Amino acid sequence: MSTPQLVVHHDKELMAQAAAARLITKIVDAQASRGQASVVLTGGRNGNGLLAALAAAPARDAVDWARLDLWWGDERFLPEGDPERNVTQAREALLDSVPVDPKRVHAMPASDGPYGADVEAAAAAYAEELARAAGPENHGDVPAFDVLMLGVGPDTHVASLFPELPAVRETERTVVGVRGAPKPPPTRVTLTLPAIRAAREVWLLAAGEDKAQAAAIALSGAGEIQAPAAGARGRSRTLWLLDTAAASRLPRSLYPAASA
Repeated sequence: MSTPQLVVHHDKELMAQAAAARLITKIVDAQASRGQASVVLTGGRNGNGLLAALAAAPARDAVDWARLDLWWGDERFLPEGDPERNVTQAREALLDSVPVDPKRVHAMPASDGPYGADVEAAAAAYAEELARAAGPENHGDVPAFDVLMLGVGPDTHVASLFPELPAVRETERTVVGVRGAPKPPPTRVTLTLPAIRAAREVWLLAAGEDKAQAAAIALSGAGEIQAPAAGARGRSRTLWLLDTAAASRLPRSLYPAASA
């Protein structure tokens, strides 16, 4: 796994704009080299802020939206269209304003979908969808995502992998159901660390003073069971995108920032 690199921006708005520009470049490069791209989206204020910045970016038209696969790192197990679902928020922030191919928007199942309230069945179905999309060159049960984005919670959780809970200990399955999450809603679907680590690049987004302690813990050598963000690494690159508030408790030895 790659060693984490840091890029620190003045504030969350600049972080979102710069991350959106960085993402556009990655997608365009992947499409130029392989004909298509695959990205895993994240929710939360920073994930949605990035998507809104992407929607407003003039360079968004450089992306061939019809040749882009979109996945999610986790989802709240709520009814389709619920405003708290990550996919609902992503549609409002970006997807409804760009010509994505609906067949390539891989939303996680909803609680009123074909699996009903069975979150384990919903997770297994998403794992099967990922496995079908994985090619022989991926050497595993998930595609080699070009970029997988994760928000970092104040408790160091990423996706719906919370400290000490069973999901963060999973080493075999790529997607699991979560019950009893400490952050509402308690029932969720999430990628596991093995699935996250299949990505070429993993980007962790953190902005605000409430994320400063989490960033410091995750980047100080903490274990992934106690600090799930510490275990989120990409195969070729792990990039922490921070604002100055979120970086305020990091030792200066972790600087300079990564190159663009």
